[in-house]
Amino acid sequence: MIQEQQKRLLVVAAHPDDEVLGCGATVAKLQHQGWQATLVLMTQGVGGRAESADALDEHHRAAQQQLAVERDNAARQLGFEQVISFDFPDNRMDTVAKADIAHQVAHVVAQVKPDLVFTHHPGDYNWDHTCTFEAVMMGARCNPPDFSPAEIRTFEVLSSTERAWHQAATTFMPNCWVDVAQTLEHKCQALQCYQSELRNYPHPRSVDGVRNLARKRGNEVGIEYAEAFHVVRRVER
Repeated sequence: MIQEQQKRLLVVAAHPDDEVLGCGATVAKLQHQGWQATLVLMTQGVGGRAESADALDEHHRAAQQQLAVERDNAARQLGFEQVISFDFPDNRMDTVAKADIAHQVAHVVAQVKPDLVFTHHPGDYNWDHTCTFEAVMMGARCNPPDFSPAEIRTFEVLSSTERAWHQAATTFMPNCWVDVAQTLEHKCQALQCYQSELRNYPHPRSVDGVRNLARKRGNEVGIEYAEAFHVVRRVER
């Protein structure tokens, strides 16, 4: 774990609450160590509940406004200094040209200049997660003389990653574990900010579901609680 002061973290997630479920405790830990954290959300959520993109009505818009309030409260809980929210179609990102999505991510990468990027595992059940991953890989590519982050990791998201078809090409296979015993409660409190997304156990998108996964990931490496990642790229300079 890099611990220098004033390092920059960028989290790129598809939907409000993905950032909490995927890496919330690690974000809180890094923020406590002096990192500056920026959150990018590709959609405003909720829209996927409509039968078509044209079917979004005032009820969906009101739910999006409520979700935005919850998002900001959760971001403060975790210590994000900046939240950037795009308006790509929720659960319909696959209808947008990949280049259009990647260019938006590239602009943020050029502005923030993150040392470390967290984003989705591409094999998730939710195709917006795959679209987001692909946009990050294009928008944060190594393309001298443009800036590129030294490290990119993917995270798992309860209620999506575990629902994917479990075969070699799609299964989340962590190769990095972060001890989050000191900040797991920050993650749980941030998740509780998302009252419109929170569910009761045994739904995985629950406080008990979060604690259970953290305990499982910790057990894998002999610690109490962990968040797991897959390191996609790391450049040591």
